[in-house]
Order: sequence, then structure tokens, then C-alpha cells
Amino acid sequence: MGSVVLKLCLRTCHCLRNRKFSVKCAVLCVSEMEADLSGFNIDAPRWDQCTFLGRVKHFFNITDPRTILVPERELDWAKVMVEKSRKGMVPPGTQVEQLLYAKKLYDSAFHPDTGEKMNVIGRMSFQVPGGMIITGFMLQFYRTMPAVVFWQWVNQSFNALVNYTNRNAASPTSGRQMALSYITATTTAVATAVGMNMLTKRAPPLVGRWVPFAAVAAANCVNIPMMRQQELIQGICVKDTNHNEIGHSRRAAAIGITQVVISRITMAAPGMILLPVIMERLEKLHFMKKVKILHAPLQVMLCGCFLIFMVPVACGLFPQKCELPVAYLEPELQDTVKTKYGELGLSVYFNKGL
Repeated sequence: MGSVVLKLCLRTCHCLRNRKFSVKCAVLCVSEMEADLSGFNIDAPRWDQCTFLGRVKHFFNITDPRTILVPERELDWAKVMVEKSRKGMVPPGTQVEQLLYAKKLYDSAFHPDTGEKMNVIGRMSFQVPGGMIITGFMLQFYRTMPAVVFWQWVNQSFNALVNYTNRNAASPTSGRQMALSYITATTTAVATAVGMNMLTKRAPPLVGRWVPFAAVAAANCVNIPMMRQQELIQGICVKDTNHNEIGHSRRAAAIGITQVVISRITMAAPGMILLPVIMERLEKLHFMKKVKILHAPLQVMLCGCFLIFMVPVACGLFPQKCELPVAYLEPELQDTVKTKYGELGLSVYFNKGL
């Protein structure tokens, strides 16, 4: 696209220098630009996905919480534009900015495998508004047992919906697996929170404020592997550089799931570790003691400030398309690669998920 714009500028400058910038010249330039736009690869990433900064920019774009306010008809328009662009049938007069905006809306609202519109609460773009409310209340109401149980249950229900909404269509999860994962994660989170609350009764107040984070981290270590246990049992699809399927690897699945667990914990860590320190000091101030009713809204707002940055940062920690040396694969897959390609010094690729 950049080369076409350069050609357009050079042609325009040439015409201006020769005082021949006519309507015919303008039409020719525009037609060249439109011809190139018809071959515009809308699925190509805008930023280098091999770099951490490139991945963060990518996820900043698709997790933008403002997209949850976009009307349904605009989302449907975005889907039509993306599908037409993939077929090389871009409507005349369409600008690159329009296609990029359509792709942003499409990525934020439609499932990448099925193309179906996802429910609003389960979208990654809802992670900031949904997460800030739940995290804020978990950090505020951590003292009483009923409040701990309730908010841990709400958090795991939200996580289960997000996991279901963003599930890998290539590795379908049964209703039984999802129910088992949900129950196990909720039980783990509640048991961790209740147990640590009892152990920290005599500890400094700040330690008690960190209990919700410990519960969330423990639940993530259980919830995600349980939800994706089919991949751990049967393996995840690995491909060569030309996207040809080689086979299914359990080791690749374990690596991908581990990276997702680390990303999820990293997403929650700064807010749930630093906010208790901040609130512990703020609540000792004289004016804060007079406005206790504002403590919860303040924590919710501060959680939002953390999450708006941490969601894309955590999602961008590891490449979405993971590269794994063949030497790390199972022996049978190594034999397959050696038979097919004649060497083992290659790498395979797989989608780790979110």
C-alpha cells in the first residue's frame, strides 16, 4: 500500500511540475489506488507480531473498550466489509482507514474461527469494564466470609463466560468439561480465599488485602488447564511455515496453556498487588475516613486505570502464533517431520489461544 501512495505522490508532483495536473491524471491516480486497495490484505497484522511492542499495539487496538458501545448495525457493516475485502470485492471509493476500522470492529466482536458475533460480556474488549468492577469489589469486600465467597464466585463466572466465548473452535469443549472446569475453578478460588483469610487473621492488614489476588492466581492455574484439557490429552494442531498441518502435539499444548496462564495472572497482578498498598495508605487519611462510601468506587476506577494498560500488555507477552523447534516435539512427530522434510532443524507453529 505504501508503494502505491508513493507512486501517487510522485505522479502528482510530476504533473504539477509540468502543469499538466488534469482530471484525467487525477482519475488515473485514484484508479491505481483503488486497484491496489482491491488486493489489500485485511488479515495482515498492522504491527510486527514478532516484537513485544508490536503485539501490545495490536491488542490495544482490538481490546479497545469503546468498541462495546458500537451499534449492532455498524458491527454487521464491519463484517460485510471484511468479508468483501477478503474476496477482493472492495466497494469503489472505500478508503484504507475504513477497512482498518472495520477490521478493528470485526476482531473485537466476532469469533476468529466461526465468524459468529460474540456476546458482549465475553468479548476481550469487555475485559476492562467487566474486570474493573469485579476486581474493585473483590479488593474492597475482602473481610467478611459471605462477601469473599460471593465475589470470587462472580469473578469465576465471568472468567468462564470469557473462556467459553473465546474458545478454540478447532478444539471443541463439551458442556461437561466446561461445567467441571467452572466448578473446580470456583471451588479453588473460594477455598484459597477462605483458607488464606483464616491464616492471615493475625497478620498485618495489608497481607489480608492480597488474599483476593492469591485466590485469582490459584483459580487461573486450575481453570484454564481444565477448560483446555482436551488439548492436553489429544494435543494441539501444529503446522509448518506454509500452514500445512503436521500433526497434534501435547507438548505444544502444555507450552501454550502455560503461557496463557502466565498472561492471565500478569493481567491481574499490578492492580491487585499495588492497589491494596495504595488503599491501605489512603484509608488512613482524615478526609478518606469521612467518605467510606466512596472507597469502593475509587478502587473500581483505579482498577480500570491498571487494566486498560495491562490487558493489551498481558495479551502481548507471548506471540499468538508460537514457534517451537521440532526437537521439542514428541518422538513420533519428529519422525513425521523427518520423513516429510528430511531434516529436524525446522520449527513448527501453533496458536496458543488467549
